[in-house]
Amino acid sequence: PVEQVVEVARKAYEGGATEVHIVGGLHPWWKFEFYLDMLRGVKKVAPLLHIKAFTAIEIVHFSRIARLSVREVLAELKEAGLGSLPGGGAEIFDDRVHDEAFKGKVREDRWFEVHRTAHALGLFSNATILYGHIEGVEERVTHFMKLRELQAESLAAAGLDPTRPPTVVDAASTREGRAFFNCVIPLSFIPEHSELGYLPGPTGLTDLRTLAVARLMLHNISHIKAFWIMQGVGLSQLALDWGCDDLDGTVVWYDITKKAGNGNHQELHEKDLRRLIRESGKTPVERDTIYRPIVRDAATGVV
Repeated sequence: PVEQVVEVARKAYEGGATEVHIVGGLHPWWKFEFYLDMLRGVKKVAPLLHIKAFTAIEIVHFSRIARLSVREVLAELKEAGLGSLPGGGAEIFDDRVHDEAFKGKVREDRWFEVHRTAHALGLFSNATILYGHIEGVEERVTHFMKLRELQAESLAAAGLDPTRPPTVVDAASTREGRAFFNCVIPLSFIPEHSELGYLPGPTGLTDLRTLAVARLMLHNISHIKAFWIMQGVGLSQLALDWGCDDLDGTVVWYDITKKAGNGNHQELHEKDLRRLIRESGKTPVERDTIYRPIVRDAATGVV
């Protein structure tokens, strides 16, 4: 129920969270209004909480059930409180790989349509790649090239240099109603409990090489994220020397991917993240969704 979602968001907000990340499946009978009510409810109890929600396939689903264009759907969601889009559902931008491993999900043309439209409406977004299954190195490289091209297009439309990474200042001063990719999250395929469970999954060296190549190729996207749930805590620490500048995150409940025995309660506290970053020889800086540094009151913890 909406009330349960809102209650989770309220508790997170009161606990010091600055962002809530909401994604889900394609529910067979919920109406589009349900999702609008969800956003409005979260904003009512936590007006300063940034809502990052709904993957591209969800946006396409909303478009179908509401009989609205992707642009109309995103505009209504933004008005209800949506702040930005996550990057999920990108998988690998290759028709052969998509048809073999991800049949039923949207292809790259619809994924790019959603994110291009979001940027035009002033909604920032992230991007992902799911690697280490049936794709090869060539498909990974092509995936990065396509992300780089859309970022260049979005930066140019925002009046920015399409060849360099945008800054926090750029994010705050782009043309009215224009945005771009904030970061890319390379996701390591975990074969357990999937239909591709017979595959070995990527090695740690493949993880590090993929992260490094992402940083080298995506010169116009500012941030590359090490997502510790996918790469593991130790390897994510090492990734900070392989091109990643973002170790994410506190997480708490994660239902999308879980290794055997872990359940969906997968949490690192802020103090743990700070320790891991310092152990890696880096300086931890808490950031908000568009990578502005967060300063909290030492006594209250309030932003």
